[in-house]
Amino acid sequence: MCGIAGIFHLSTPKPVDPARIERMCAAMAHRGPDGQGTWTAPGVGLGHLRLSIIDIAGSPQPMASTDGRAMLVFNGEIYNFRELREELRAHGAEFHTDGDSEVILAAWQRWGPACLPRLHGMFAFAIYDLGQRTLFLARDRLGVKPLFYAPLSDGSLAFASELKGLTAHPLLRRDIDPLAIDDYLAWGYVPDHRSILAGVHKLPAGHSLLLRHDAPLPAPSQWWDISFADRRQGRTADLEAELLHLLRQAVTSRMVSDVPLGAFLSGGVDSSSVVALMAEASSNPVKTCSIGFDVSQHDETSYAAMVAQRFSTDHRARQVSPDDFEHVDELAAMFDEPFADASALPTWRVCQLARETVTVALSGDGADEAFAGYRRHKFQHAEDRLRSFLPQALRGPVFGGLGAIYPKADWAPRPLRAKATLLSLAASSEAGYARAVGIVPPELRAMLYTPDYARLRGDYRAEQAWEDAMRRAPARSGLDRAQYADLKFWLPGDILTKVDRTSMAVSLEAREPLLDHRLLEFAASLPERLRLQRGEGKWLLKKTMRRYLPDDILYRQKQGFVLPISNWFRGPLASSARAIASSSALARTGWLDAGRIGSLAEDHISGRSDHGRLLWQLLMLDRSLGTLRI
Repeated sequence: MCGIAGIFHLSTPKPVDPARIERMCAAMAHRGPDGQGTWTAPGVGLGHLRLSIIDIAGSPQPMASTDGRAMLVFNGEIYNFRELREELRAHGAEFHTDGDSEVILAAWQRWGPACLPRLHGMFAFAIYDLGQRTLFLARDRLGVKPLFYAPLSDGSLAFASELKGLTAHPLLRRDIDPLAIDDYLAWGYVPDHRSILAGVHKLPAGHSLLLRHDAPLPAPSQWWDISFADRRQGRTADLEAELLHLLRQAVTSRMVSDVPLGAFLSGGVDSSSVVALMAEASSNPVKTCSIGFDVSQHDETSYAAMVAQRFSTDHRARQVSPDDFEHVDELAAMFDEPFADASALPTWRVCQLARETVTVALSGDGADEAFAGYRRHKFQHAEDRLRSFLPQALRGPVFGGLGAIYPKADWAPRPLRAKATLLSLAASSEAGYARAVGIVPPELRAMLYTPDYARLRGDYRAEQAWEDAMRRAPARSGLDRAQYADLKFWLPGDILTKVDRTSMAVSLEAREPLLDHRLLEFAASLPERLRLQRGEGKWLLKKTMRRYLPDDILYRQKQGFVLPISNWFRGPLASSARAIASSSALARTGWLDAGRIGSLAEDHISGRSDHGRLLWQLLMLDRSLGTLRI
């Protein structure tokens, strides 16, 4: 795992100052403590930070091709590099290292941009072709590895693995994109189609960018997409066998490492499945680690311990408490952009714990998106059935009217919290699901905004991009479209961003076997009843894993790996909740109503309402703006 940075002049190929590349890399030093390299030529400069995982002694970067006609900087892992190397050797390629970087270069020289579908793995890389005088940027299918870029005033384009790499460039402007604030409050993160800084872009997952000197900046080109349009036929037993084969293949391919390797273990279905298959494939005890909480309803360490004992892993656990709040500024600095997923802090902690004994850790991320494992998938499926019976002309006024008057009963048992369901049923399938995924609904966001910000935002609505993605999805049903949007928005913007930044902050490589694209494509082709059956998500996955895991793990209620922030903001962190309204960076924008924020904090502390997630969002927004010095 590594970090990359570079500068490319789109117009006149001016000389690139190596010191600028070095400063950009230095800002991301945590991504690669094992080595740094810089290379420049007329109109281009590339920088690389290395965390040694494969071919530890060899494969320095920037790396030149065998014939010297191409240069590469690469962040990630190619899991099928050995098979590709043999194929390329058969075509006459020569190799001088044992790593995957040289394979990417040879694949580029053999197939050009068409090399991308042949690469199985997680990656973001840049190749400068000296013969064609082009720069090729590419990002993996799911967006496991990040890549930011920005055109600058001197006619160049700068790129880096993290936003802090770009902000180290003196020509990058630090103006906030005001529409990113609406996106952030809606979702809790800034999605990949936008950045917190105006003029900064993220290369979308499954896209590439081919740049030429003396040519304008082109739009990214999509090289991979996932389809839910086809349905796989066959007996359930045969599909179960195929799934098990794909799971084993995904896990074992990610166990290749020249450094110590382990796994995160939460005690849930997904991480337990990964650990079970690792134990099956390994002759040595798997090193596992987990994080617990000081609030019992959020703590899963007893389940993690059960799985660890079952597979005789070398297991360690640690606890997160309100004392960890003192690290909130450090957490905000990891992400650069505001990021409010409350599981980021415990994820960072489990990465720290893992890094004490390993350099690579496998995670269970991705199964919920692929196999319909979220609670919201069950509701979406049920609501779409009701929508199919009742026309919008009837649903809109009836359910919309009921939802408007129904109280927001945060304190009530779940079956009585019907307000969100009523409002969702009043809307289209796409709008209803966007509301279910969102954190702060449009009505509450409008109440928080000042008149000045409302004018800046205009008629922009954060949910529109999500709804459009669902409408465009190659899919058959509302559940298909919901999962498609999860894979396109939620996964790269939230889940993978969280894991990348927190793992890289401690120089740990995280690998996600359940995001193997062959496994995802298989899951997308399953009939709905094999993903979601009688209200049970991940149905086929759980059935397949019954040969390894007990029902207490497979079928217990899903908890989620999140901080008990609502409890903390009513207890030891109540003063921090009250201080959010007057926080300096947030107040300076003049975009949010301080009085309204103060009222929300008091309502939460008193127990009248639950605004814990919103208060955490506002807190992280304030700290992020401070980190960016805005």
